[in-house]
Amino acid sequence: MRYFNEELYTFLKQFTIFKTLERNEMEPIVEIAGSKTYKAGTMIFMQDDPLTDVYFIQEGKVTIYKTDYDGKEQIINVLQKDDMFPHQGFFRKGNYPAHAEVLEDANIVNIPILSFENFILTNPQISIKMFKVLSEIIIDLQNRLGEKMMYTIYDQILLLLLRLAKKNGEIIDDDHHKITVQLTNSQLANMIGTSRETVSRTLTQLKKEAIVSTSTDGYLIVNCTLIEEKVLY
Repeated sequence: MRYFNEELYTFLKQFTIFKTLERNEMEPIVEIAGSKTYKAGTMIFMQDDPLTDVYFIQEGKVTIYKTDYDGKEQIINVLQKDDMFPHQGFFRKGNYPAHAEVLEDANIVNIPILSFENFILTNPQISIKMFKVLSEIIIDLQNRLGEKMMYTIYDQILLLLLRLAKKNGEIIDDDHHKITVQLTNSQLANMIGTSRETVSRTLTQLKKEAIVSTSTDGYLIVNCTLIEEKVLY
């Protein structure tokens, strides 16, 4: 009897893209999946490399960033346990749209796109299910675009801190989250397309307003409740 990786099945089944699939539909996907351990600083892929795999983080953190023609970097996202990237990988051709670099030692599962496509071709009903759940990812991207259009830079920084605190954070109490990844002011600025000086000034102001503080180990502590009251309500 062939060995089936139950742990990998349970891990992959939690992802939005697979959540509507039955066990018998997931089994062939688990069979083609692989896994690897990466050290911090390792490049998983580089911008414009051929698109070959989609990745799922079991442990660790990965930063996604783009480089323009002048060599300037813009951080797109900081990913952690239970995140998938690139989101559109199974449904596009061409190259990776950004760099992926391991921020903290990571265990990462990969699914080869070509193998997945061959599986889909013989199971078209599965692709229909997966296209439906991708709408949730599209809505998130639309919300981020809306932030750029609707909010001031000050509010965009607040929303960025809120997102990082909720996604890459550790709950301290009902109001406060500690962002458990250290980002420079330049990196924060790159994530929303503003300047390092603007982020620095804004963080200084937010500390005066008791919205942000710094922990003894150098991480930002964010008062999520105050940000939500200030920007979202």
